[in-house]
Amino acid sequence: MKKTFSVFLLLFFCSVNAQQLNCTVQINTDKVATTNNQIFKNLQVAISDFVNKTDFTGEALKQHEKISCSMVIIINSFENNNFSASIQVQSNRPVFNSTYSTPVFNFNDNDFSFRYTEFENLIFNPATFESNLVSMLSFYSYIILGLDADTYKLNGGRDWLDLALQIQTAAQQGGYRGWSQSDGNQNRFFLINDILSGTFQPFRDALYAYHRNGLDIMTEDIKIAKENIIGAVEILSSIYSSRPNAFLTRVFFDAKSDEIVSVLSGGPNMDIRTFVDKLNRISPVNSSKWTTIRL
Repeated sequence: MKKTFSVFLLLFFCSVNAQQLNCTVQINTDKVATTNNQIFKNLQVAISDFVNKTDFTGEALKQHEKISCSMVIIINSFENNNFSASIQVQSNRPVFNSTYSTPVFNFNDNDFSFRYTEFENLIFNPATFESNLVSMLSFYSYIILGLDADTYKLNGGRDWLDLALQIQTAAQQGGYRGWSQSDGNQNRFFLINDILSGTFQPFRDALYAYHRNGLDIMTEDIKIAKENIIGAVEILSSIYSSRPNAFLTRVFFDAKSDEIVSVLSGGPNMDIRTFVDKLNRISPVNSSKWTTIRL
């Protein structure tokens, strides 16, 4: 309790000039027939300002230190300031001693309904439900922050993930889909609860091992880095024995499948046939990608 309280003190009394995300926001209105496109332009500006100018953690970062991410919102319908949409959230982090940026999170959420009045202020308050738009943006911002921190330090994103959980809990009172256990088995409720569950700790262990022990040492020793990346996926695969269709396994590979193919196909040569067989078992949805790995 004291830890949570200290986090809130940090959030509300830190400098208002501190921001942590460098987020590109795009709104797609191809599915909507309307003569008033200005409201969508203003919505895009409002979302971009909220995500990029809100101080989520109290950490003052230089521009190049901010987390690179994107939010692509596809509007499905719009009537009387009520929007039905989907949102694709992606984040990346730089790899040490290189110009390469690696994907950390890549998630599509189809349950994004919200009400927005043009020019309204989006007010950030993680403790209460203000609007579904604010809750969605805040929730995914903390998911981005938490998972990014987990790639640098084992369980390093705990504080931010705890706040994502608090937002998810508070948002249930709004009655919007995606926040509750009853709304499906691959939604925001399960995303944050599974991430913080001890049952799925291998997901966070794998994130850390994959990045810090794998990608980050690529410039020092490619072979060891490649072995460690394989080892990180092996850590993740331990979930398979008890949860063969685990949601977080899909979340991991949605971000990493293309990169894993690239890493495994590159030199130095290693006998990875057994490992590729394991990839096919734990992530069969990506089997077409695994077949392209050069053995």
